[in-house]
Amino acid sequence: MELNPATIKIKNLRLRTFIGIKDDEINNKQDVIINARIQYSANNAANSDDMNNALNYRTITKQIIELVEMNRFSLLEKLTADVLALASAHPAVRFAEVEIDKPHALRFADSVSLTLSVNK
Repeated sequence: MELNPATIKIKNLRLRTFIGIKDDEINNKQDVIINARIQYSANNAANSDDMNNALNYRTITKQIIELVEMNRFSLLEKLTADVLALASAHPAVRFAEVEIDKPHALRFADSVSLTLSVNK
């Protein structure tokens, strides 16, 4: 049976990084919340039950954590694009979307978020 693409969702990954252009943003880490959606063909994994045929979401998440926590970003666009590049790097990925929230970035708002996606 040919399955539709599988969707992996990484929900509310809460990390801290340097993000922004104001002095307090440059000097102090801030919270970011990352949500990613990754679609890939899971036929081989579903038919074999073999991890070697699956997309390892733990590996992707560890890569995202390292990228975000070990770097500095001026723009939410750059941070989101870099995370999207990791989420979509595996050749089996057909579509990936990343949304990153920056809580308390605006007065009177819970957060500001940016979403980028790619079709392969």
